[in-house]
Amino acid sequence: MATREDATLMVDILKWSSDAGAMDASLALMSPDFDPETASASDRHVFVILMMGETIGTFTKQGLLDKDLIYDLWAPAMLWSMVGPAAIRQREKVGVPQLWENFESLALG
Repeated sequence: MATREDATLMVDILKWSSDAGAMDASLALMSPDFDPETASASDRHVFVILMMGETIGTFTKQGLLDKDLIYDLWAPAMLWSMVGPAAIRQREKVGVPQLWENFESLALG
């Protein structure tokens, strides 16, 4: 069950993500021109969503955020389907299997 502390932390994360450009990034990912199969993790819009997802995934994994609250408020699976291919390519390129793992774990449920 989500607490007020969960909600407060989530609002802080949403403020931070907004400052980082998450709204623009989300709109760019929803564009018909966006292609997950050719997107790069170094693209600012993709990177912003990856950082947001990794942060939320880490906080959830560590028990700092309620998973049900995240699923009610945010769409980790949908967003991972858009940026996950770029994340996996980056993971393979740099040889770090843990890269973006908390976002992926949250998205896959």
